[in-house]
Parts: sequence; structure tokens; C-alpha cells
Amino acid sequence: MAPDAHLPVASRIRNRYLFASDALLFASATILAFALRFEGFEWGPYHNHSALLFLLAALPLKLAIFWRVGIYRRLWRYAGIVDIERLISASTASGLLGLVLGAWVLPGLGLTVMRVPLSVLFMDGLLTAAFAAGPRFAVRAFGRRRQQHRLLDARRALIVGAGAAGEMIVKELMAHPAIRLNPIGFVDDDRSKHGHRMCDLPVLGPLAALPDLLLSHEIDEVVIAMPRAPGAVVRQVVRAALEGGVKTRTVPAMFDIISGRVSVASLRQVEIQDLLRREPIQTDLDLVRSLATGETVLVTGAGGSIGSELCRQLARLEPAQVVLLGHGENSIFDVLGELTERFPTLTAVPVIADVRDRERLRQVFAQYRPYSVFHAAAHKHVPLMEGNIAEAVTNNVLGTRNVAELSAEFGVEHLVMISTDKAVRPTNIMGATKRVAEQIVQEIAESHERKFVAVRFGNVLGSRGSVVPTFLRQIQDGGPVTVTHPEMRRYFMTIPEAVQLVLQAGAIGHGGEVFVLDMGEPVKVLDLATDLIRLSGLEVGTDIEIRFSGTRPGEKLYEELFFDSESAVATDHPKVLRARNGVLPIGLSAVVDVLVEGARKGLPDDEIRELLVRLVPDFKVPESTAERALGVVPS
Repeated sequence: MAPDAHLPVASRIRNRYLFASDALLFASATILAFALRFEGFEWGPYHNHSALLFLLAALPLKLAIFWRVGIYRRLWRYAGIVDIERLISASTASGLLGLVLGAWVLPGLGLTVMRVPLSVLFMDGLLTAAFAAGPRFAVRAFGRRRQQHRLLDARRALIVGAGAAGEMIVKELMAHPAIRLNPIGFVDDDRSKHGHRMCDLPVLGPLAALPDLLLSHEIDEVVIAMPRAPGAVVRQVVRAALEGGVKTRTVPAMFDIISGRVSVASLRQVEIQDLLRREPIQTDLDLVRSLATGETVLVTGAGGSIGSELCRQLARLEPAQVVLLGHGENSIFDVLGELTERFPTLTAVPVIADVRDRERLRQVFAQYRPYSVFHAAAHKHVPLMEGNIAEAVTNNVLGTRNVAELSAEFGVEHLVMISTDKAVRPTNIMGATKRVAEQIVQEIAESHERKFVAVRFGNVLGSRGSVVPTFLRQIQDGGPVTVTHPEMRRYFMTIPEAVQLVLQAGAIGHGGEVFVLDMGEPVKVLDLATDLIRLSGLEVGTDIEIRFSGTRPGEKLYEELFFDSESAVATDHPKVLRARNGVLPIGLSAVVDVLVEGARKGLPDDEIRELLVRLVPDFKVPESTAERALGVVPS
């Protein structure tokens, strides 16, 4: 049965004016075919009879074919390839039917003395196709002309990327004049596209020609239609546009499109994560589903940036329930509300608890018996932990030991602990305590033969207290933007990237390993600040100053991803590296007991540092942790 066959005929023939046009023109096609064949309208009595019968039989059959194929249910003002394919199918079918009817059926039934001439049948088929296409193409052209007319006073846009995303963006802009963007053409580095047209717009040249094209074509806005483009390409486009005084928009990154959050056609302003974009992480869903689907999953620190995103992505894996454990009731309340709204079938259980409270954690594990645990609860701010050493130890070390030991005791199959690149040759308390936490997870994984692993992150864009929100707040306040040191470099990743790494590590980990995302080259924090200022439509030195404040206690200029003693190897995942931790310190458990007890009883900070050095011999405290300001960046 054809689509919409249950509707009344009048409702299904929505293009009634085209139906009437087809009836008139298809009849004219037959008459014109005979006239062309006999070079006039004098055909003789036998051919007159054949022409009349053929016309009376073929016309309703042609209309029936066009109706059956769905030609009269289409909005020809917005016609595309699919509509043209349908039109060609209907025209071909009607031409073949006319051939069979005129050459065999009518004479075979004795209704005509002779068959209709083959030349007439051939011309009738061609003319029918032409007469069917003509009015529809006219409607399409009229609609397009109206759209173009509405866009005459719109902002002129240049599309970067002559691919599927670019095609979709152009169609979206043409169909919605209210967006007020008039696409002028494309730029693309694929030389085979240069000089050709797509969506009736020219491909004007490569990305390198962007500065000249902005000027010669009087472009007002650039649209980056490359959801898979790496950050370096996006930076090239954005900087060229900013230097030309042109605004930039982009389509979402591939992760957001794949996850279903947005469509390709959802234009937005370029954001800093676009400039740092890498190839999207491809997750092995079958492996990741084994962590959660149909199981109980526990997330500690569920109210934080990483923890809450973990909950969102785990919810898509259809777990039996997700236990949201956190110390702050407000953040847990917010995450619970979001999950309940977005995933109405999900069973989300809020638990207010502190990972340092072992007995409370024991109650949680005993009640819910989680299959997988994601441990994201931690203190992470480097300068704050330098002044609150005992808190860093009890939360990051004791809290991790409680979670890991109870996970082993209650038969948890998978545990992933969130660590940091600052745990490698740490120069701060936060990094040293996270390194001890890694060692604890490794020791318990090996002694209990469990799939417990750690994941090291770089700096996570958009997480609470991260550098980007700080810079944005300073820009909104009119500056200055404070950068600690002109050579400070960091690895950066987005929150979705970080969570994808967590899930993938949990799926492929055998136990005791540390996993690291291949984050490419580290980025200068100064470049990051400069890009943010420019994306805000301002100029460094003219509108906003960049001021160097000096490195803070515990900071180093460069972060590392692995210790020398670790052997980093590739995994089956191209973006994930695995390292087996080095040899564990002798008497790890006993020293951790002393460390935790000392932190609880208020042991002096220097003595706690000494205990940390026993566990992490690479822990170095910089002799000078307060470099003075170095001046102001010139414009």
C-alpha cells in the first residue's frame, strides 16, 4: 500500500493545480507527438481513430501512475534529488506503459486497425516527461528566486567546507531567510572541487585564500561547516576571519552530532573547544555496554563536572540503576532533576555521602551491590590543596582507598578512578595525593585480581574552576586576563572526551593499568587566553590586557603524561594509551595508614610532605613557588 493510502483522495492530491496541468499537458503531448510524426494535423482516418483511442486510454493511466508514485504529494517548492528521482520513475513508467498500450494492447484487442507508430510512442514518452517536469521545475525555481530575493539584504556568508555539512547548511539558510545569512560560496582545500558549483554556489578556492575572498566578496560572516575538522584548521579559519573583521560560526563538533544532542544544521558561535578540537573518540559501544547495560552503576562525585557527564552518558547505556553519590546535596539534586527529565525510564538513586566515611560507604555498597564503580570524587584545585594538605590526603587518598577496598569486598567487577596528569612527577600536593590514589588502585587490583584501573586527564575545558571559565569571567569584567607564565603549557580535553576515555578505559582495562588519552600537543595557556579574547570580539592590548601573575605554589610549566618507569603502549583504541604502573613502594599500605592517620590528627604539613615523598619519590616541591609578574602583553 502506498504511503498515506488511508487518506481521502482529495487530501492525497495536494498539488491539485499540477494534477489539472498534467491532464492538459499529457493530452497535448500525445497530440503533439502525432503532429510531429505526420508533420501536421491531417493524419488520415485510421490514425485519427488510433490517436483518439490511445489518448483516451493512456491519459488516465499516466495520471494514475503519477498519483501512485506519489508525485502529487510532494512540495515542489522544496524539491530535491529524491523528488527528481520520483519524477523520473513516474515518467519512465508512463512511457513504457504507453509503448505497450499503443504497440500491442490496442491492436491486439482489435480496438485499432494498426498499431500506433513507434516514433509517436517514443515522442509521447519524451514529451510527457518534459511536460511533467516543466511546471514543477518552474515552481521550484520560483520558490528559490523568492528565497534569494528575501536574502538580498541579509549578511553575506562564506561556507568553509564543501561537503555534506556545507550542503546541509546552505539548504538550511536558503529555507529559513529569518536567519539573515545569504550564502555566497564555499572554500575547501580539496582541489578537485575548485571551480565547480554545489547547491548552485561556486567553490571559490582553498582555505589559504580566505583573507582575499573575505575582502573581494564583501563577506560579513564565515560559517565553518566541518564537524570533523581538527582544532588547527578551525584556528586557521577563525584567526583569518577575525583579522578580516568578520564573525565566525560553526556547526557542532562530531561528538555532539553523533550523541544526538544537536543536528549538523545547528549553527552556533565558535567556542574555545572548537579551536582545540581533535578527531572524535570512537567508542566501542559493545564493550562499553558491558559496563552498565542492565547493571547497577555507582558514580562518586556525581554532582561534579566529570561525574555528572558520566551519569548522562551511562544513562544512555540503559543500566538497571545509577547510584548518584556525592557530598554536596545541591549538586546531586541538580543532576537528579536533569536525569529524571531527560531519561524518564532511568532509575537514578541519589545518595548523600562522603567517601571519607567508610561505614556510610559500606552501607551504600551493601544496599546497592554495584557492578561498576566510577570514582570521580576528589579535591582537584592545585593552589587550594597547597594550603589544605590534610584535606587533600583524607579526600584523595583515604577516599580512594575506601572506595577501592569496598569495591573489592563487595564484588565490583569494574572500577575506574579519575586521576590527573599532575600525578606524574608531581610538584604539588594535589598531584602527589592522586599518584598515591593510583598506587592504591593498582595494589588492590593486583591483590584481588580485579579490573580496577585509573585514568589520567589533562585540563578539562568547562569543568568547575578550570581556566576557560576564569578567563571568560575576567574578559566580561573588562580584564585584565591573568596568565601565570608566558611559557605555561597544558594538555586540554573536553568534558565529553574525558568521559569517553573513562568509559573506554573501564571496558578495556584488565586491572592495575593507567590509561591516558592521546591529547596531541600541549597548548600554551597564553594562546588560549588570546583566542578567547578574540572570540569575544576584542583585541589584546587594545580592549583587554593580558597580565602575567607568576606561577602559583605547586605549579610547573609543563605537564607530563607518564613516568620514566612506566611502559606506555598502544591499545586497540587509536586514541587511548595504556601504562602499567611502576613497582609499588615497599610497605605501601602501612605508609598510607600513617599518612592518613597523620592527616586526621593534624600532623605538621612538612611531615605529611615527607610521608608523601616516601610513597612518591618523584614528588618535588619547587624551591620558588611565587614567580613575580612579568609585565603586560603588548598589543
